[in-house]
Amino acid sequence: MPASYSLQELAQHIGGELQGDANAMISSMGTLEGARSGQMSFLTSSKYKKAMSNTQATAVILKEADAAFCSTNKIIHADPYVGFAKAAQLLDSTPKPETGISEFARIHSSANIGENASIASGVIIERNVNIGKNAVIGANTVVGEASQIGDDVNLRANVTIYHRVVLGNRVSIHSGTVVGSDGFGYANDKGVWVKIPQTGTVILGDDCEIGANTCIDRGAMDNTIIGNDVIIDNLVQIAHNVTVGDHSCICGGTGIAGSSNIGKYVVIAGTCVVNGHIDICDKVQITGFSMVTKSITQPGVYSSGMPVQPNREWQKNTVRLRQIDKLIDRVKTLEGLHK
Repeated sequence: MPASYSLQELAQHIGGELQGDANAMISSMGTLEGARSGQMSFLTSSKYKKAMSNTQATAVILKEADAAFCSTNKIIHADPYVGFAKAAQLLDSTPKPETGISEFARIHSSANIGENASIASGVIIERNVNIGKNAVIGANTVVGEASQIGDDVNLRANVTIYHRVVLGNRVSIHSGTVVGSDGFGYANDKGVWVKIPQTGTVILGDDCEIGANTCIDRGAMDNTIIGNDVIIDNLVQIAHNVTVGDHSCICGGTGIAGSSNIGKYVVIAGTCVVNGHIDICDKVQITGFSMVTKSITQPGVYSSGMPVQPNREWQKNTVRLRQIDKLIDRVKTLEGLHK
């Protein structure tokens, strides 16, 4: 059975002010439209106020300014989305793996496994690996030679950690992700590709979360370094010798080319491309479908992607864009006539 908490306990946990029945019990979260009795929801956008007036949720997390529109129990919070996240963590019903080592795991005798670790069936742990305490290694995951896995790390099923990779504490990596694969390094000798051995590694800081089917390449000579509290979405490619600063966020489908330096508190939206050998300073936000071809030295919001528009408008604008050279020539001609 999932755990239940009183509204008073939840309000204290998320740092909010309770208005309503302190003893009402909550067992899970729900949307304003779909929540039922015993669930808690949240409001972050005014466009959902109408849904709140009809919600069946036992309680809603919201800002003080929206309290008058809520007829059920409420928890006032300065940032309802953060409040929701903290409450959802407490009410998380994700199954917890059993502690212990499966008889069907293969662990080299030189590996060191920390106390209370959970090692699932089909796991391969190679020579001289260190696994921290309370670590969870999911089914069929491979941890390569001499890798260092911190405390409270959670590697889901079918994760591949290459040799000498270092993961900090409380790192979470989802299925299908590969950390430490070779960087894309080649020299061309008269039309023939000569592979450059990738002898660096990957170092992930504490509290990182990496989504599914993401690849983080090892460095060519120096290391690829991901800072603390970095979140990386599904299907992201991070090339060799990239550095990503603390507290940054990289969204799905983005590719970062080799030897780029990403600062702290940077947010890169989905399906962006970052050129190699450039720097992005701290506190930059890059909107979706952008292509970053040169360094960014000032904090702020940057864009280059074209938003969707009706097909007829797009066709018209495309034709005009193709005619821009002719239009520029005409402007130059007219300017010459007026001189």
